[in-house]
Amino acid sequence: MPSSFEFSRRTDWELTSNRLNDELERLRSQKVSVIDLTESNPTRCGFSYPAEILTALNNPDNLKYVADSKGMRQAREEVAKYYTSQSSKVDPESIILTSSTSEAYTFLLQLLVNPQERVLIARPSYPLFQYLIELSDAQYDFYPLVFDPSTRAANLDLKISRGTSPVGLRGRWRIDLDALEDAITPTTRAIILVNPNNPTGSFSPKEELKAINVLCRKHQMAVISDEVFFDYRIDDKADNVVSLINNTEVPTFVLGGLSKSLGLPQMKLSWIVASGPQKETKEALARLEMIADTFLSVNTPVQNALAAWFSLRTKIQQQILDRIRRNHDTVLHFAQMHGIECLPAQGGWYAVLKIPSVKNEEEWILDLLRKKHVLVHPGYFFDFQEEGHVVISLLTEPGQLMAGLQAIV
Repeated sequence: MPSSFEFSRRTDWELTSNRLNDELERLRSQKVSVIDLTESNPTRCGFSYPAEILTALNNPDNLKYVADSKGMRQAREEVAKYYTSQSSKVDPESIILTSSTSEAYTFLLQLLVNPQERVLIARPSYPLFQYLIELSDAQYDFYPLVFDPSTRAANLDLKISRGTSPVGLRGRWRIDLDALEDAITPTTRAIILVNPNNPTGSFSPKEELKAINVLCRKHQMAVISDEVFFDYRIDDKADNVVSLINNTEVPTFVLGGLSKSLGLPQMKLSWIVASGPQKETKEALARLEMIADTFLSVNTPVQNALAAWFSLRTKIQQQILDRIRRNHDTVLHFAQMHGIECLPAQGGWYAVLKIPSVKNEEEWILDLLRKKHVLVHPGYFFDFQEEGHVVISLLTEPGQLMAGLQAIV
């Protein structure tokens, strides 16, 4: 008998399980071993984490609580130093600490968008944004990120680690700027960029960011630049990769966090760095401080440990970088050998493959799971508009990755 109780419309989502999850649960209930090529939790990918991560939490100051709405000054100074190491100067007073990037998005939506006003999000992209926007009683529109096969790939010079010649990649992802402007309405208040995008791994080049600034000035919009994957460049020679950390053209909010920068999603700490015209930035920070003060969500032990943890950043990041670069080489090499198209990626943790359209995407992926016991992300999970895309994690342990690729072929 259906309940007569009415819940809020903002949570009126489809809550039934999908066919892929049902099949995965069936296999797991039968104790069938599944090769998971979707794993994006670095703590489950065999990396070695220094013991100092835990010892840094053994601090007697953790028993003292001093409320600071922006986050403890010493922790914000450590975040500012993190950007200094990337040759970007950031004032600790322009930083707001949050417990997660999801919370950071929530704060920014509350700051920038009134109920029923609109936010622009890329397609394809990670499917989290729709939920966060709806929970803030706002609306969203998509702007297209398109793959242009006619241009040379930004990472054309990447070499396969086995000593073979460079793979002849062509094409790159770009924002369709005309379609982006067409998607702007009188109530559009912000655009979300993910730089590099998840899952395409594409950075927005300087020219594209300049064009976005022009559009945002014209239509009075703010930029939210999610740069959580910024440290993970597959091509470390890319010279057109820029952060929006000091964008003074329009109100801009850059997001980062420990989940990616240190591979520690369980140590809940993220941040917002505000920039833009001076007057607007000052007011934005005052309002954000009030929002953050309402929640006071960032815990003391993590803030006290941040200096010690950031000193370990190179040790952790290098393991992850080595893994994703090696796996990216493996995927390119394997794709070239077997006539599978691997779309160029400049950064991030994922690779996108195009599969033959001999059957629809969902059936192909279900068959792969049923018959070969290999799990991949379908393209529709990330809102790819064309059939025939699969997304695999480059964090996967190399042996697992090779076994999964062989099953895909």
